[in-house]
Order: sequence, then structure tokens, then C-alpha cells
Amino acid sequence: MQKIRKVVIPVAGYGTRFLPVTKAMPKEMMPIIDKPVIQYVVEEAVDSGITDIILVTGASKRAVEDHFDYNHDLQNWLKKQGKEELRERVKKIADMANFTYIRQKGPYGNGTPVLCAEHVIGDEPFAVVWGDEFFTGGKKPRLKQLIDAYEKYGDPVLTGMRVGAEGQRRFGIVDPVAQVEKNLWQVKGIVEKPGPEKAKSDIAALGGYILPPEIFDILRKTKRGKDGEVWLVDAIATLGKTRPMYIKIVDGTYRDTGTVEAWLKTNIALALEDKNLKKEIRAFIKSIL
Repeated sequence: MQKIRKVVIPVAGYGTRFLPVTKAMPKEMMPIIDKPVIQYVVEEAVDSGITDIILVTGASKRAVEDHFDYNHDLQNWLKKQGKEELRERVKKIADMANFTYIRQKGPYGNGTPVLCAEHVIGDEPFAVVWGDEFFTGGKKPRLKQLIDAYEKYGDPVLTGMRVGAEGQRRFGIVDPVAQVEKNLWQVKGIVEKPGPEKAKSDIAALGGYILPPEIFDILRKTKRGKDGEVWLVDAIATLGKTRPMYIKIVDGTYRDTGTVEAWLKTNIALALEDKNLKKEIRAFIKSIL
């Protein structure tokens, strides 16, 4: 079985929920404490054994590319200032993996950037994650958990999380076939935001997938869906009709940064977990309540 070496990360969106700040700055570069969101996403992939990061970009996304490149002027300046530890942290960002950048071409929607990466992926299985969400705190990184399930069963694996009634209104909810092991289910489909009355389970399908190369042919044939866009989940639903598909209930804490509220909550949550910040941040929160 081929190893999962590559991950596709679409980062071509406009980030309209964060306007006007995203007029000139990619939303993926919004900071979580002292690192941009996209760095957390890439670090999770690298910690999972991924060696090739494929970022599908668009206009005004140059800052993402620059972030994962060397900045020799900055590194030399830090060296002269005696800030060797900080210089090493900055250098390590570019050393993490092999980075490939592709400009998105084609209709909007999160299926298009995956299809744009076909010539780089080739005929091998690969991962897809979004540039505005990640997991922390699990015994293994989220993608590593998905990769382990794929290597055992050889079929597509989705990221899952148990949710309550509000989550059943917010996320796509899977229709399970059977539980095959602890926290791993075979599924036959995903129902988008069914609500608690119509949901087939309490397992939400989040971003994060291990997919076979057959998904590219399916994407080419996938008709535009909601808002006239090409959606990866529609292609995955078609894929699930031709072969088994699994969802892994991930061990870890889901960190969402896709809205202003979610981004603020993630900043606060991680600050409260940071040994250098938690005391002061906790005292500040108490002082304003």
C-alpha cells in the first residue's frame, strides 16, 4: 500500500467573514497567539508524517507563500542580535516540508482546488485539510489517526466528531453502516445539517480526509451544487457509492477559526493552555467579567 505523503490545503478563499482585515491579508495568516492559523495546520500534517505540502492559493495570498519561505535578511538580523533561538524558530518554518504552490483555476468551491492539485498528487492516495481548522491535544495528530485507519482498511477516511443537537444543525452528519472498531465507523453517506429530528447519528463529518486518486475523475464530473460551486463533499458522496468509506472519531480538541467568534475563542483557549500566558490571561478575564 502506498504511504500517504502529500496533503492538499486550499487557501484561495476571500475570507469575507473577516473583512476588512482580509482585504490585504489572507485569513489563513490570522494569528493564533504568535503563529498564523496555517502554520498550525501544516505542523499537524508534518507531525503526522506528511512530507509534501500542496497549498492551492489565489490572489492576495502571497503572504502564505512568504511565510513558508526563508527570510535570510530577518535570519541574519536575528543572528546579529544574538537571538539564536528565535532565528532557529523562524528558519524551521521553511524546513518543515516540501512546499508546492498552485494557483486555483476553475469555478469557486472547495472541490476545485483539490482537482487543481491532480498533476502534483499523481496516482497515489493523499490527504486534504482546510486552512482554517486544526486539532490539538490528542495522543496522535488528527491526520495520523486518519492515516492509520486508511493503512489498515485501504479505503477513504473522514474526520469525525460527536456532537449534540446544535452540532447536528451546523455540520454534515453521517449515516453509519456499522462500527468496525472503537471510534471508527463505516458510513454510507453524509446528510448536510439535518438537525436532531432527521439526523441518522450524532457523528459530524468535519474537514480532513484521506482520499484515493479516483476522486479526481469524480470531481471532473461533479455538477455545481450549492451557490453554483463545486463541493468536495458531493464528490465524496459519489465515491462512497462505489467503495467502503469510514469516519474516524478523532481523539483531540477541534479548533475552528473560520468565523470571528471561533477565531477569538481559539485564541483564548490556547492562551489559557500556554504556560507563559495562562496566569495573566485568566486574571484579565476575571477582571472584566
